[in-house]
Amino acid sequence: MGGGEGQPQRFARHRALRHQSRDFLSSAAPARRLSMEPPMPETEPQAKIVLTTCATPDEAALLGRTLVEERLAACATLIPAVHSIYRWQGQVESATETLLLLKTGPAQIPALEARLHALHSYQTPEFLVLPVEAGSRAYLDWLLGCLGDPGNDHAV
Repeated sequence: MGGGEGQPQRFARHRALRHQSRDFLSSAAPARRLSMEPPMPETEPQAKIVLTTCATPDEAALLGRTLVEERLAACATLIPAVHSIYRWQGQVESATETLLLLKTGPAQIPALEARLHALHSYQTPEFLVLPVEAGSRAYLDWLLGCLGDPGNDHAV
């Protein structure tokens, strides 16, 4: 054991630091605490996050830009260099990919899925839709306001 400190001393020091942290957090001034707006009521449209992966950052950027320009997504966030391990055609494969997060609304999901499949280089692209349970009212209003009418074919 390094540091010259035995088990009982280390645990006592850890407990003391934990109590100091708890005391600090509980004594923080109310003005310094972050406030969260109440969650969205069930009756309001819920935002969605769509996950997909792309073979390259360039493909993800082109796909994300196209879907935002076509108002099928309000925002596309690229996370490069994710490592995926998956089964494909009976073999376990691995690849470095770019994760693409698409922020959208429920009404856009069918058109977004169809367009993503048409543009994507993969034979079977990932298309997972996650619900957004709550978020900043201003952000959610912005997000939903950026989306097009699903009945209007790729309106810009």
